[in-house]
Amino acid sequence: MDVTTDAAAGAAGPWLVVGLGNPGPEYAMNRHNVGFMVADLLAERMGGRFKRAGKAQAQVVEGRVGPPGPANRRVVLAKPMSYMNLSGGPVNALREFYKVPVANVVAVHDELDIDYGTLRLKLGGGDNGHNGLKSMTKAFGREYHRVRFGIGRPPGRMQVADFVLKDFSSAERKELDYFVDRAADAVECLVVEGLERAQSTYNS
Repeated sequence: MDVTTDAAAGAAGPWLVVGLGNPGPEYAMNRHNVGFMVADLLAERMGGRFKRAGKAQAQVVEGRVGPPGPANRRVVLAKPMSYMNLSGGPVNALREFYKVPVANVVAVHDELDIDYGTLRLKLGGGDNGHNGLKSMTKAFGREYHRVRFGIGRPPGRMQVADFVLKDFSSAERKELDYFVDRAADAVECLVVEGLERAQSTYNS
């Protein structure tokens, strides 16, 4: 999708930016919850607080991103309060309620096949075994945007499920705030300036 098409989609309706994770304090610092971390920072930048979204099993913040004028975008930030593998239902309920085109949905999630802290942005594609993406794709198709936050592969013989549900290591936490901040920047760039510009700036 080129910048022109992105801009047309952005003008057609609000954006729904979804941070993927698992609810509950025991999961808060897990690698699998980096999407929640990025969503929390975006909410802070927008000056909003997450609150329960009516009947939807999610928390939301509504606000705007971008400079005044035609580039300014209405954004709904969301954190599904289901577990990761059931994210599609709450996200689709929000998408329908706010009348968000599928192309204006952005999933922010952890990605095993990318080095820690590296970002990759794309539109559509497979789920690469990620249960949150799998659930979203089943609910409304695959043609939504993804901001993929690299967490790397598990060391040695550690199982993937164990790795993603462990907290970031002490070494990783030294740079975590910087990487989360950069991911939030990438989301804002995607929404305001389009996928092509965001990829050229943040895909590394």
